Amino acid sequence: MQGFLNLNKPFDWTSHDCVARVRKLLRLKRVGHAGTLDPKATGVLPIALGKATRLLQYLPGEKAYKATIRLGVRTTTDDLEGEVITSVPCSGLNLADINTALGQFQGKIAQIPPSYSAIQVEGKRLYDLARKGEIVQAPTRTVEIFQISVLDWRDGDFPELDMAIACGAGTYIRAIARDLGIALQTGGTLAALIRTESSSFPLTNSLTLTDLEAHLSAGIFQPISPDAPLQHLKSVSLPATSAKKWCQGQNIPVTPEVEGIVRIYEEETRFLGIAQSQDGVLIPQMVFEPIS
Repeated sequence: MQGFLNLNKPFDWTSHDCVARVRKLLRLKRVGHAGTLDPKATGVLPIALGKATRLLQYLPGEKAYKATIRLGVRTTTDDLEGEVITSVPCSGLNLADINTALGQFQGKIAQIPPSYSAIQVEGKRLYDLARKGEIVQAPTRTVEIFQISVLDWRDGDFPELDMAIACGAGTYIRAIARDLGIALQTGGTLAALIRTESSSFPLTNSLTLTDLEAHLSAGIFQPISPDAPLQHLKSVSLPATSAKKWCQGQNIPVTPEVEGIVRIYEEETRFLGIAQSQDGVLIPQMVFEPIS
C-alpha cells in the first residue's frame, strides 16, 4: 500500500483525525498528510501512504480555495470560531469598492498569520499561547496569490463574499479575510472554507472517508501512484545498470545535464525515487523503489 489518497476532509475533523482514521481503515502504520486544514474547513487533504510519506516534502505547494468572507465582523481567530471583537453593520458597501480593494491581494504580498495558528514562535505554537491568553504576533511572511476573484456577493448589514483564491504554500485564507476587512474599513472574518485543490490533487477526484470505506469493502481501492503529484519535477531515465547503482547510493553522471530536484526512473517506466542533480551528477536523496 504505497502512494497517495486524495481525501475530501469532512467538516469538524482535524487533519490528524483523518490520518488516524485512514491508518485504521487501511491497517497501515505509515500515513501522513500535506497541508493542514482547519477543523471547520473541508476539501482536499492529500494523504501519503507507506513509503510515500517520504515524498511529502517534494509535493508542489500550490493550493486553491473557495472561501466565504463575512464583512462587518472581526473575531479573535479571524474566523467564526473566535470571539467577536467588533460587529458593525456595513450595508453601504458595494461590489465595485470590493473589487478595487482586491487589487492589493494579487501577486506576492506581505501577510501576518492569524494569532490562532500552528506557527511556532520560540518553540511554542501560537494557538497554544493564544489559548493561555498570551497573544503573540507571528512574523510577517511573503506569500503569493496567483488569482483572487468574487464568485458571488450577498449584500445586507453583514454582506458576504464567495471568493475563488489560488495561492502558494503558507498562505492563510483567514488572514486574507481579516486584511480585506481592514482595507475596506469594515472588519472581515472567514465564514466558510473549501479547499478545491492542493499539491495538484483536485476536489473533483477526491474520496470522502465514506467513499474510502466503500471502496475497501468492494476491494476496489487503489492508491494514486507515488509519482503522480510530482509532475512539476523534471524526470531522468536511467538504464538498468546505472539505475541499480543509483539505488545502492552511488552518484551517477547524467547527460544532458539538468539541475535541481528530479524524479528518477528505470527505463522510463519504473519510478525509483528522488535525486539532486548537480554539476552533471545525480545524487540520491530518496530511494523509493530499490532494485535488488
